[in-house]
Amino acid sequence: MDYGTFRGIFTLVLMVLIIAIAIWAYSKNRKTEFDDAANSIFDEDEKRSNSVAKNQQESNNE
Repeated sequence: MDYGTFRGIFTLVLMVLIIAIAIWAYSKNRKTEFDDAANSIFDEDEKRSNSVAKNQQESNNE
């Protein structure tokens, strides 16, 4: 196998890999998981603000 054949096979493998990743990323089955991951930062902010409000309420009750 010469160098040109190796490069051709390597290019073909990379093209298949890129196409497979694109299909995986844009499939409808993954949409809910990606949406959950994208919105997880807002869940953390909500939990933090609830925790701060709870701590303030406890300190006001003392």
